[in-house]
Amino acid sequence: MTITGEYVPSPSDWVRKQVEEIERTGTTDSVHIMNRPVVLLTMRGRKSGKVRKVPLMRVEHDGDFAAVASKGGAPEHPKWYRNLQTNPDIDLQVGTETWPARARELSGDERAQWWERCVAAYPPYAEYQTKTERLIPVFVLERV
Repeated sequence: MTITGEYVPSPSDWVRKQVEEIERTGTTDSVHIMNRPVVLLTMRGRKSGKVRKVPLMRVEHDGDFAAVASKGGAPEHPKWYRNLQTNPDIDLQVGTETWPARARELSGDERAQWWERCVAAYPPYAEYQTKTERLIPVFVLERV
C-alpha cells in the first residue's frame, strides 16, 4: 500500500524543510534531529484525509521502529499522534527504502520495553516525560 493523494506540507518550518530535503536527496540520511538519524512517516490526516509527512527520531529494534509522541514534553500530543490513531496504515522511509507499515500504540510492559529503547537512543526523552503529566505515547511501526 502506498499513501497517495494531495500532500499538504507541515505548517512547521523545520518539518517542512526536512521533508523537502529528504525528497530532494531521496534519503532520510540527509537530515537529522538533534544529531540523530530520522525516519519519515507518510500518513493520512485524521480530519482532512490529505497526505501528511513527518520526520521522527530513528529508534529501531529487530527491524521495527518506534514513533515517540513526545513533542518535547509539551502538555499536548503532537498533531500526528491523532493521525496515527485514526489511520495507522502508513508508508515508512528509512534511508532510501520505503515500505508499508502499521502503527500500533503500545501499553504496559511492551511500552516500557520500547520506552527504554527510545531513551537509550535519545536520552532527553526521559527529561521530556518529567515536563508533562501525560504519559508520552509510543507506537511501534511494523512492516506489513
